[in-house]
Amino acid sequence: MYFAVQAMAAELSTGALVMNHIRKSGHKVSMLVANNKCNFSKKATGRIRFACNDGALIQKAIENAIASGEGQTCWMTSVGTNENGEQVSELQFEWTVKAKFPTETNR
Repeated sequence: MYFAVQAMAAELSTGALVMNHIRKSGHKVSMLVANNKCNFSKKATGRIRFACNDGALIQKAIENAIASGEGQTCWMTSVGTNENGEQVSELQFEWTVKAKFPTETNR
């Protein structure tokens, strides 16, 4: 599997968590990938599954962004495994989040 396809699937597995926690917060929060790191350890063939278990990390970053009014960053890891459960790649994404607050002119 081409590396760009893996990167897109891995980013989606982290981004879905970011979007879910933003929705749960009830606030408007912007999100953007600032950096990424990739390691491809085995040829990816067949169906590859990407999983990210860093929901608590991004939830805390979103809470801090809302409380402080300052942008926050959070590195999230997505691991790709093949149908045999063997790790084929590990991709990390640095997400930036910032709460959007209405200004006096927008009210």
